[in-house]
Amino acid sequence: MPNKKYKIAVIQLNLNDIAENNLKKCISWVRDAANLGAEVISLPELYSSHYFCQSEDVDNFALAEPLYSTSFIAFSALAKELGVVIIVPFFEKRMAGIYHNSAYIIDTDGSEAGLYRKMHIPDDPHFYEKFYFTPGDLGFKTIPTKKGKIGTLICWDQWYPEAARLTALQGAEVLFYPTAIGWHPQEKEQYGENQHGAWMSVMKGHAVANGVYVAAANRIGLEQYLPDTAGIQFWGSSFIAGPQGEILAQASHDKEEILIAEVDLDLQENVRQNWPFFRDRRIDAFGDITKRAID
Repeated sequence: MPNKKYKIAVIQLNLNDIAENNLKKCISWVRDAANLGAEVISLPELYSSHYFCQSEDVDNFALAEPLYSTSFIAFSALAKELGVVIIVPFFEKRMAGIYHNSAYIIDTDGSEAGLYRKMHIPDDPHFYEKFYFTPGDLGFKTIPTKKGKIGTLICWDQWYPEAARLTALQGAEVLFYPTAIGWHPQEKEQYGENQHGAWMSVMKGHAVANGVYVAAANRIGLEQYLPDTAGIQFWGSSFIAGPQGEILAQASHDKEEILIAEVDLDLQENVRQNWPFFRDRRIDAFGDITKRAID
């Protein structure tokens, strides 16, 4: 019988350090989350390094790792030891010249339940991800695990209702969004509140429109590794929302934290019975959604 209730966690961290130290730190925090009862645990986007996409620099490709190497070996062993599911976002070297922004979904026995490659790749000031990442080619996926059905999207995917919908239609009970998003310090006073509010609103909307739980795991801290730049102030504020968009847990802007909430599948079904958005979708009228623009 599937679990009717299980606990999920997102871990909010400062990851402005070298890979070895970030790995040790994340292992420790995953242990803490499991000790608090979490059964499915997500780390933030690109956990193993500082956010290097602030510049276009070929030297940063050295931060990437092949599939099933350092990150997988470490977190596979940890998942098996703790009996938990772990979402591990990492910089994937697929082959020479092809790199992805990816995430393992590692099951409770240490096996790979699934792999997701970020589908939407941004190119904004100091978020120069198109230089590094080839768009994902695995599509939007719901991954069955021994704890529940997990959908994993990554950061910029947060802004796309199509990504959430296509993942939820495959049966996802939770949409996890490992994230690295923050303010340009010089813009924060003028635009910061609206930027952060939009980020939360769009994901809460995904929860409501799809009747799913949503969990976003962001990083914190000012990462100012480039000379003569203001860097990025990651805004934290990781959160878990329920299927009506209700906030079940929310982190601060500036502290390392673990958030835990319970997924209740009976509640989810009740919400979908009362708000039957899936039933009433006019799929016969949606053909134009695959066009770039409707001219």
